[in-house]
Amino acid sequence: MANRANPVFGAGAVLVPVALFVAAVFFGTVQQLTYVHVMAGVLWTGIDLFMAMVLGPVLGGLEVEDRAEVFQRFTPKMTFLMPTLAFTTIFGGMVLAAKMGLLPGLAAWGGLFSVVAMGPALLAVGYQFDSFTDWRWLALFVVIVGGGAASLVANLGALAMPSAAILLALGIVSVLTILGFGVLLPGEARMYLEMTSENPDADLIGSIGMRNAKLSGVQASSNSASSP
Repeated sequence: MANRANPVFGAGAVLVPVALFVAAVFFGTVQQLTYVHVMAGVLWTGIDLFMAMVLGPVLGGLEVEDRAEVFQRFTPKMTFLMPTLAFTTIFGGMVLAAKMGLLPGLAAWGGLFSVVAMGPALLAVGYQFDSFTDWRWLALFVVIVGGGAASLVANLGALAMPSAAILLALGIVSVLTILGFGVLLPGEARMYLEMTSENPDADLIGSIGMRNAKLSGVQASSNSASSP
């Protein structure tokens, strides 16, 4: 998939946002972390809106084969870019809220988020790819959900209730995480596998691509609602 996305683009799409996030968290100021969080969120929301409001209607008027051809070029790049922007936005926002004193007990809340949001997302991935018995899926589930549960239990004493606005933002972000990592990202992977198969099913590629484009609009609306 990296070759189809262009290795330079794939590496840049992942490394640049993550490097900026790490640098802002460990070496930057609150203002710099705010900038990284907001810019990642703007890009994430903007691309989602573009897909839903511009790309979706345009592709809806194309023939199935033409639509599949567009997604063959578009999907690999989005598979690298969108999850990275989502990760930077979500975790940047949580760390920022903790630094500003709005989310006390970050380790506990991070553990709870791993269980409540990442758990269902991983279950959705396992269901779509029938991988519940695959050791790789099992290992990932144990590390993320088990590690999150352990962090929650270990830091339970520091867990404190934030404001209603922060709780609402966490709820929306949890839905976005389940939707993005449990539905949209697996859809991108399924399209890629279909595109690289011996007999690609243009109908399936176009169908999943259109579904993802529409769901991106839902993500964009929810993401806007969770922004300060």
